[in-house]
Amino acid sequence: MSTEKILIIGACGQLGTELTEELRKIYGNSNVIASDVRVSENEVFAQGPFEILDVLNKSQVAEIFAKYKPTQVYHLAALLSATAEKNPKLGWTLNMDGLFTIFDAALEYKTAKLYWPSSIAVFGPNTPRDNTPQFCVMDPTTVYGISKLAGERYCEYYFKRYGLDVRSLRYPGLIGYKSAPGGGTTDYAVSIYHDALTSGKHECFLGPQTTLPMLYMPDSIKATLSLMDAPAEKVLIRSSYNLAGMSFSPEEITASIRKFIPDFSSSYVPDSRQAIADSWPRIIDDSRARQDWGWKPDFDLDAMTLDMLKNLAPVYGKEFNAGSH
Repeated sequence: MSTEKILIIGACGQLGTELTEELRKIYGNSNVIASDVRVSENEVFAQGPFEILDVLNKSQVAEIFAKYKPTQVYHLAALLSATAEKNPKLGWTLNMDGLFTIFDAALEYKTAKLYWPSSIAVFGPNTPRDNTPQFCVMDPTTVYGISKLAGERYCEYYFKRYGLDVRSLRYPGLIGYKSAPGGGTTDYAVSIYHDALTSGKHECFLGPQTTLPMLYMPDSIKATLSLMDAPAEKVLIRSSYNLAGMSFSPEEITASIRKFIPDFSSSYVPDSRQAIADSWPRIIDDSRARQDWGWKPDFDLDAMTLDMLKNLAPVYGKEFNAGSH
């Protein structure tokens, strides 16, 4: 049996749900402890230990670390872009104070590896938007982006100053079928598939040609685990790695869905999230991740569309046979 004990903080979100499932397959249910501020109904969490954990509650964090002595921690608890804009002070407090609490607990309880996700939200209006390089101007305009950029600097600082093995990826928009959208600027690319199978039409909160970098959930899990499995000497960037899978606009994802559901249509009513999207990159250069630890995505847009529709159809009691479309 595995000697690893893995703690996932903020496990009930989109990424955490799928990471919990995948890590339990690898390390065994009892060795992967899921935690969040509230319990999720998702059956994934019934398969192994689950703890209620508020990352801002230091004594609660210490209790969980003392109880399980995790060798790896995935710290995913955060307030996302659009949600944090509605409550900027809470966004900063949760994203930053929570990170410090986990840094300190990881050092105290000698956690071997810590994973913390960053985001393309660290980039801003003066960042090159096409083929955004690993190192460039970063002037985020959202609380989420500012907190992620500060977090990246602190990840590198804790690595250099205290030898804490922190690893991080700058996620683009993440798309998956296993959990509901969570308040992010790229979440239209999840809800559009649900709409395709239910009403057959989607009202998008971004303009038709707003191109953003995206990653399909199986690829994001693959990237995360590849980075965590890489030998420490191959992890040469300790702030956060650029990561990319594909880039597309609402117009292009609509066209991809129409290949399988010809009557599907989208309309466009841009809201406050448009300004956020306009400050983010269109295409990310992730050559350092490819070079340092062998990153390579498996899915392009049409492969993702097919997989999303195939997996979501049964949820709505529909049959989806790609061959017949």
